[in-house]
Amino acid sequence: MNAQPISAIFFDVDFTLIYPGPTFQGEGYARFCARHGIAVDESRFGHAVRAASSVLDEAQQHVYDGEIFVRYTGRIIQEMGGTGPAVADCAREIYDEWAENQHFFLYDDVEPVLRELSRRGLKLGLISNSHRPLESFQQHFELDGLIAAAVSSSEHGYMKPHPSIFTAALTLAGVQASESMMVGDSLSHDIDGARRVGMRGVLVHRSDDPAPQTDVPVIRSMNELPALL
Repeated sequence: MNAQPISAIFFDVDFTLIYPGPTFQGEGYARFCARHGIAVDESRFGHAVRAASSVLDEAQQHVYDGEIFVRYTGRIIQEMGGTGPAVADCAREIYDEWAENQHFFLYDDVEPVLRELSRRGLKLGLISNSHRPLESFQQHFELDGLIAAAVSSSEHGYMKPHPSIFTAALTLAGVQASESMMVGDSLSHDIDGARRVGMRGVLVHRSDDPAPQTDVPVIRSMNELPALL
């Protein structure tokens, strides 16, 4: 780590702090599709998510465009075997529901660590590519009073790794990049983007699969984060 002490830590939200429940697993997609008269194979969900990931690279200059996420969701449905004109409407319904907090769960290790970091006097922030309102996110998961700054790409206009979303969060928190850290599950969006503006990074890799090759610290649980500071 650099010599300058960390005074602020920013977190990605989806798959870093929270994870989707059954609504956004294969069974949930199958239910959405059934309401639209679309037949899919829910066992193909994992493959479908991996196959659709390239759609998210369509963002031009990392400008936020909800239609990209609708197309991404539609591709998942198609990879699960769904066909027909109703796919687009089903994908849009799923996209809209992604913004609703009740479909998600906070990882067990998140709240205790956030509270410990706050007790240490660190400023905490959120930087998210989701269209979920971050104020309602904090209220739903009872994190009120812990977060000093929160920026979502749907409101800001640019998605990570665009530098402006990181600088906007730093400005809102009143801190410098050199004294700040970004914690997230995406090496390309969260970590590389933050480092380009001078922030430090920590990659969260909760999977048992091998972690990506990187020269930043990799943790498998938030419980490992305080020891890195």
